[in-house]
Amino acid sequence: MREIHVDEIRKAVKKLCMDANYYLPEDVLSAFEEGKRKEESETGKNVFDILKENASIAATEQIPYCQDTGFAVLFVEIGQDVRFVGGSLEDAINQGVAEGYTEGYLRKSIVSDPLFDRKNTGNNTPAVVHYSIVPGDKVRITMAAKGGGSENMSRLAMLKPADGVEGVKKFVLETVSKAGPNPCPPIIVGVGIGGTFEKVAFLAKKALLRPIGDRNKDPRYAELELELLDEINKLGIGPAGFGGRVTALDVKIEWYPCHIASLPVAVNIQCHASRHKEIEI
Repeated sequence: MREIHVDEIRKAVKKLCMDANYYLPEDVLSAFEEGKRKEESETGKNVFDILKENASIAATEQIPYCQDTGFAVLFVEIGQDVRFVGGSLEDAINQGVAEGYTEGYLRKSIVSDPLFDRKNTGNNTPAVVHYSIVPGDKVRITMAAKGGGSENMSRLAMLKPADGVEGVKKFVLETVSKAGPNPCPPIIVGVGIGGTFEKVAFLAKKALLRPIGDRNKDPRYAELELELLDEINKLGIGPAGFGGRVTALDVKIEWYPCHIASLPVAVNIQCHASRHKEIEI
């Protein structure tokens, strides 16, 4: 049994929060280049140039890429041979978020009560934490900074099994079309299919962690990802909503077995600032 002190988790989460907001992943930066190449609108091409310049300034000066530094969403894979010592794991995670957002001069966006007492918590906590137990003696933490603009455009539907593939495609396209320019395109679209009401939303969010261009291992779902990407880019919303060929950089699908009477589908939209970093301890 390997012991990990929770203070090591705190330090790692603190750094992840800052790095995720300062540095866009390489797959996103490469997608900006490819997006500019594909875009036919001169305005759209200019948008891509601005996005690349913004990313360069953020990384060089270590300042947030976007003013909305997001809800801290953490995916924590815990090896079953790990034992945490020195205190509460979740407390350490939230302390890391608080320190990262405070010392990193990142905007605090979390209110203590969603409905009656919307007071800012002052340190961007509590985080949303998804735990999973995996083989081994390592801990992998992925931090995703999820902005409110794109999150607000996400949707979930409990379709009928008879709706099938065409029903899923229709729902995804309607969701992106209704979102329009609001989620700051070019977007990345995470799609969850199957499971239950709560599982399908998790699948859609987790799908966003996969690198751009990484296709689903099941060739049927991989084909559907490409079909949806093509159809979304025919909507004409374009970069920043100014019109054009590139509305989405990619579509990712994650699926899970479901009940015989159900066909849950969720769409979690990510703005062009797909901010996530990971570490293995």
